[in-house]
Amino acid sequence: MKVFAFIFARGGSKGLPRKNIKLLAGKPLIQYSIETAQKTNIINEIFVSTDDDEIAKIASSLGAIVIRRPTELSQDTSPEWLAWRHAAEWATQHYGQFDLFISLPATSPLRSVFDVEASVDLLTIARADICISITAANRNPYFNMVTKNSQEHVRLMMNVDEKVVRRQDAPAAYDITTVVYTTTPGFILNKNSIFEGDVCAVEVPKERAVDIDDIYDFKLAESIILEEGNL
Repeated sequence: MKVFAFIFARGGSKGLPRKNIKLLAGKPLIQYSIETAQKTNIINEIFVSTDDDEIAKIASSLGAIVIRRPTELSQDTSPEWLAWRHAAEWATQHYGQFDLFISLPATSPLRSVFDVEASVDLLTIARADICISITAANRNPYFNMVTKNSQEHVRLMMNVDEKVVRRQDAPAAYDITTVVYTTTPGFILNKNSIFEGDVCAVEVPKERAVDIDDIYDFKLAESIILEEGNL
């Protein structure tokens, strides 16, 4: 089986400028995703899709293959799915047909090799079209999340037949994480979004599911890394 890993890293970032190469515990953020891919026993090639020269230079120096992402796919409003499709087509054209497409976003530096390999295993076992990663949510639409109507009244976002008086009694709710996405090139080329197919999910503990969007996420991730290094 031929497995390609892809890391999508734009130069622009409003929440945390230049975050993909910002030094996290002494290493560019993108390096964590590249190194995790390199440590697996299943990934044949690692690609970094970017519109940015500095990101491209760092990725290349770390052994990744750079895919130059077109400007129209590098905007804040550009659908990530189209960048996936561009990368899958480019990789097929230059490196041949492959079986699995794994996206390892640079914003999840705390993922483990286990998370990546578990995603591949589950995709096969569940016979799904795509495997995403999830983590237990802090908020729950059956218990402490509400929606508001035009009269400014609020109600629970979702209801169940039995009254829920404790969060522990509510149906489990999960956040989608950016730890790992595993699918096939065919699914990406023939569909337009994740939930157009059968979806399975690997559950990732919170300490490995930090998704860096702003400086507070960045500081949390760095604190976890430094603490683990001191253990």
